[in-house]
Amino acid sequence: MRIWRSHELGEPLEVLRLEEDDEPTPGPGQVLVDTAAVGLTFPDVLSCRGEYQVPTRLPYTPGGEIAGVVAAVGEGVDHVAVGTAVAVLGGGLREKNVVGAGSCFAYPIGALSPAQAAAIPVNYGTAWFGLHDRANLQAGETVLITGAAGGTGTACIQLALAAGAIPIAVVGGEEKAALVRSLGVEHVVDHRETPAWVDTVREMSGGGVDVAWDAVGGEAFHQVRRCMAWNGRLLIVGFVGGIAQAPTNHALLKNYAIVGVHWGASLMRDPESVSRQMDSVFALALDGAVAPPVESVRPFEEAAAAIQAIADRQVTGKAVVTI
Repeated sequence: MRIWRSHELGEPLEVLRLEEDDEPTPGPGQVLVDTAAVGLTFPDVLSCRGEYQVPTRLPYTPGGEIAGVVAAVGEGVDHVAVGTAVAVLGGGLREKNVVGAGSCFAYPIGALSPAQAAAIPVNYGTAWFGLHDRANLQAGETVLITGAAGGTGTACIQLALAAGAIPIAVVGGEEKAALVRSLGVEHVVDHRETPAWVDTVREMSGGGVDVAWDAVGGEAFHQVRRCMAWNGRLLIVGFVGGIAQAPTNHALLKNYAIVGVHWGASLMRDPESVSRQMDSVFALALDGAVAPPVESVRPFEEAAAAIQAIADRQVTGKAVVTI
């Protein structure tokens, strides 16, 4: 069985190696999945570097979400059958993965390809948690989305549209602008062409946005906060551009809430929530409202290069490798 591993910290392309390993066997409460696709995210980059909020344990195998077919089940597993096509919150860049049965979710194979199914657990779980559980998004509200052409950004767009909300996408470059428009976004801001985009967003939103999805942080955060409407909810999702210092007086004067979105930690406190979130997302997939744009698909042999492309901000849509 082939597996990607790093034995030291550094840039993904420099430290990741494709190695051979023994085929795993599922234990009690586990299943063995023949991997068809692996979803990749920015935390994979940070973990390779040793910069993620959860310390990297070496040897390290990237990839926290997969899709495949159940090949064997361990003792006590009775709700996941051999031969079932599943999306999994867990697993990694291995040809075969042993995962907890409770992390496997049967997906609608007529509506989603394996690559699309592998793109759902982390990004759409995070987006659902942020928009619905944290922001209580309502139909007709405006949603400002930074990093809108990335994995969580495109998930956020589709879930916002499915909820009857109005997304405003901030992207960098015409290729990324074209992607979000293809998903149904009418209001697009290219920050390369319009570096100071606060007034543009205010005009698009009729004075301010109800919900903001900030996966960038840094200086972008200060533009985002200036776009907030009265009673708005500013979601803190990530810090690709650095950690910003929030002026609390501004939140008070405009009466908006700054809301943390730590989906992974929420699952530790409410493990059953992921089943509800996946059921909701897969129902939308059956209706055609969710179809992850997997524009950046590479073969398994190019996984290190795929993660490096995320690090270098060269990925449009979700990065996935297939076997």
